[in-house]
Amino acid sequence: MKSEKRFFDRQNLDPLAIQGLISIGDLTPIADGGHLMEASVSGFRLEVKREELCDPSLKENLSLEKIEGCQVSIFIPAMDLDITGIITRTKYRGDGLFEIGIDYTSDAPEYWRECLCDLLPKPGELSE
Repeated sequence: MKSEKRFFDRQNLDPLAIQGLISIGDLTPIADGGHLMEASVSGFRLEVKREELCDPSLKENLSLEKIEGCQVSIFIPAMDLDITGIITRTKYRGDGLFEIGIDYTSDAPEYWRECLCDLLPKPGELSE
Protein backbone atom coordinates (compact mmCIF):
# COMPACT_ATOMS: atom_id res chain seq x y z
CA MET A 1 0.00 0.00 0.00
CA LYS A 2 1.34 3.42 -0.97
CA SER A 3 1.56 6.04 1.75
CA GLU A 4 -0.56 9.13 1.28
CA LYS A 5 1.32 12.40 0.87
CA ARG A 6 -0.41 15.62 1.78
CA PHE A 7 0.63 19.01 0.51
CA PHE A 8 -0.32 22.36 2.01
CA ASP A 9 0.06 25.86 0.65
CA ARG A 10 2.98 27.65 2.19
CA GLN A 11 2.50 31.19 3.26
CA ASN A 12 5.37 33.68 3.02
CA LEU A 13 5.68 35.78 6.14
CA ASP A 14 7.16 39.05 7.23
CA PRO A 15 10.30 37.68 8.92
CA LEU A 16 9.24 37.07 12.51
CA ALA A 17 12.04 36.86 15.09
CA ILE A 18 12.30 33.75 17.22
CA GLN A 19 14.12 33.55 20.51
CA GLY A 20 15.81 30.22 20.83
CA LEU A 21 15.62 26.87 19.09
CA ILE A 22 15.93 24.20 21.79
CA SER A 23 16.13 20.40 21.56
CA ILE A 24 13.34 19.05 23.76
CA GLY A 25 14.99 15.66 24.27
CA ASP A 26 17.97 16.92 26.26
CA LEU A 27 17.07 20.64 26.60
CA THR A 28 20.14 21.62 24.59
CA PRO A 29 20.03 25.01 22.88
CA ILE A 30 20.58 24.72 19.14
CA ALA A 31 20.30 28.42 18.22
CA ASP A 32 19.87 31.67 20.15
CA GLY A 33 17.73 33.27 17.48
CA GLY A 34 16.51 33.18 13.92
CA HIS A 35 13.49 34.17 11.84
CA LEU A 36 10.27 32.41 10.91
CA MET A 37 10.01 32.88 7.14
CA GLU A 38 7.22 30.56 5.92
CA ALA A 39 4.41 28.60 7.50
CA SER A 40 1.74 26.13 6.48
CA VAL A 41 -0.72 23.88 8.25
CA SER A 42 1.94 21.13 8.31
CA GLY A 43 4.99 23.09 9.49
CA PHE A 44 7.23 26.10 9.08
CA ARG A 45 10.61 27.24 7.81
CA LEU A 46 13.22 29.08 9.83
CA GLU A 47 16.33 30.94 8.74
CA VAL A 48 19.21 30.90 11.21
CA LYS A 49 22.56 32.67 10.86
CA ARG A 50 25.75 30.77 11.64
CA GLU A 51 26.55 33.12 14.55
CA GLU A 52 23.16 32.30 16.14
CA LEU A 53 24.06 28.59 16.40
CA CYS A 54 25.06 27.50 19.92
CA ASP A 55 27.00 24.27 19.30
CA PRO A 56 30.56 25.01 18.06
CA SER A 57 30.52 21.79 15.98
CA LEU A 58 27.47 23.09 14.07
CA LYS A 59 29.15 26.45 13.44
CA GLU A 60 32.17 24.73 11.88
CA ASN A 61 30.18 22.77 9.26
CA LEU A 62 28.14 23.57 6.18
CA SER A 63 25.59 20.96 7.20
CA LEU A 64 23.09 20.74 10.04
CA GLU A 65 22.15 17.10 9.29
CA LYS A 66 23.14 16.28 12.87
CA ILE A 67 19.96 17.95 14.17
CA GLU A 68 17.51 16.44 11.65
CA GLY A 69 14.93 14.32 13.45
CA CYS A 70 15.28 16.27 16.72
CA GLN A 71 12.11 17.32 18.50
CA VAL A 72 12.48 21.05 19.16
CA SER A 73 10.76 24.06 20.64
CA ILE A 74 10.90 27.66 19.44
CA PHE A 75 9.68 30.77 21.19
CA ILE A 76 8.12 33.70 19.26
CA PRO A 77 8.38 36.73 21.58
CA ALA A 78 6.05 38.95 19.51
CA MET A 79 3.24 36.42 20.05
CA ASP A 80 4.39 35.12 23.46
CA LEU A 81 4.09 31.64 21.95
CA ASP A 82 6.06 28.38 22.24
CA ILE A 83 5.76 25.97 19.32
CA THR A 84 7.08 22.41 19.20
CA GLY A 85 7.97 20.37 16.16
CA ILE A 86 10.42 17.96 14.56
CA ILE A 87 13.26 19.11 12.33
CA THR A 88 12.65 17.43 8.99
CA ARG A 89 15.24 19.12 6.77
CA THR A 90 18.14 21.50 6.86
CA LYS A 91 19.98 23.33 4.11
CA TYR A 92 22.93 25.68 3.91
CA ARG A 93 21.85 28.72 1.86
CA GLY A 94 25.27 30.40 1.67
CA ASP A 95 26.72 33.49 3.35
CA GLY A 96 26.42 31.88 6.77
CA LEU A 97 22.65 31.33 6.50
CA PHE A 98 20.87 28.04 7.21
CA GLU A 99 17.31 27.00 6.40
CA ILE A 100 15.56 24.67 8.85
CA GLY A 101 12.26 22.94 8.02
CA ILE A 102 10.15 21.91 11.01
CA ASP A 103 6.92 19.90 11.02
CA TYR A 104 4.46 20.35 13.88
CA THR A 105 4.28 17.55 16.42
CA SER A 106 1.29 15.24 16.22
CA ASP A 107 -0.30 16.74 19.35
CA ALA A 108 -0.92 20.10 17.60
CA PRO A 109 -4.58 20.05 16.44
CA GLU A 110 -5.17 20.99 12.81
CA TYR A 111 -7.61 23.79 13.70
CA TRP A 112 -4.89 25.35 15.92
CA ARG A 113 -2.34 25.15 13.10
CA GLU A 114 -4.82 26.78 10.69
CA CYS A 115 -5.50 29.61 13.17
CA LEU A 116 -1.78 30.15 13.69
CA CYS A 117 -1.25 30.51 9.93
CA ASP A 118 -4.01 33.14 9.85
CA LEU A 119 -2.41 35.09 12.73
CA LEU A 120 1.16 35.17 11.42
CA PRO A 121 2.15 38.47 9.71
CA LYS A 122 1.93 38.51 5.92
CA PRO A 123 4.69 40.28 3.94
CA GLY A 124 4.56 44.02 4.61
CA GLU A 125 2.23 43.85 7.63
CA LEU A 126 4.91 44.58 10.23
CA SER A 127 6.43 47.48 8.28
CA GLU A 128 3.13 49.36 8.00
